[in-house]
This record gives sequence, structure tokens and C-alpha cells, in this order.
Amino acid sequence: MKTLKTIGPRLRTIDTRTVKPPPKVADAELQTPEHRAWAIEVKRRAGWRCEWVEKGERCKVAAPGRLFADHIVERRDGGDRLDPKNGRCLCGRHHSLKTAAERAKRMVL
Repeated sequence: MKTLKTIGPRLRTIDTRTVKPPPKVADAELQTPEHRAWAIEVKRRAGWRCEWVEKGERCKVAAPGRLFADHIVERRDGGDRLDPKNGRCLCGRHHSLKTAAERAKRMVL
């Protein structure tokens, strides 16, 4: 009887204990005084609370929890970068979900 041999993976995985990923660098546009003022206005207008609504209920995360001023229409998709109407306050979890969904939509196009 013959035995079936498998071929090992051609790409090795990297050991992140020895190979460090490059540090995350914030977009320079997000470091301007104008953007900081926009972010504060968006968070203030939201009452310093996440604006994500799911099943008819607003998220309970509020300051001092980590909050993000998120562009509703992302800048790379033509959204106005400093219009407070194009911003909403999101907690870290919901900001990540929204960003991942927008990236997935772009991948399909």
C-alpha cells in the first residue's frame, strides 16, 4: 500500500517575537490643529459617547473610554475632512468594525 505524502508550506510564518512589524504611523493630515478641532467638535456634539446604533439601541461606551471622531464618508472616498456633519463619535470597537467594512467594500470595487 502506498502512503500519501503532503507537501509542506512554501512560505514560512514569521516569528513576531524576533521580527517586529513596522510601527504604525499616523497620517500627517490627522495631526493638524484643524483636524484636532474637528475631532473635538464631533465628540462634543455626540456628548462624548459612541453614536453607533444597533438593534435600535445606542452604544453605551462614553468618555473616559477611548473614542474616535470618525468620518462618515471616508476621506479617501471623497468625504469632507473638516465638516462636522461628516463626523460621528465611535468607540474603538465600532470604529474598527466600520473601518473594516469600508475597506472590504473598496476591495470589491
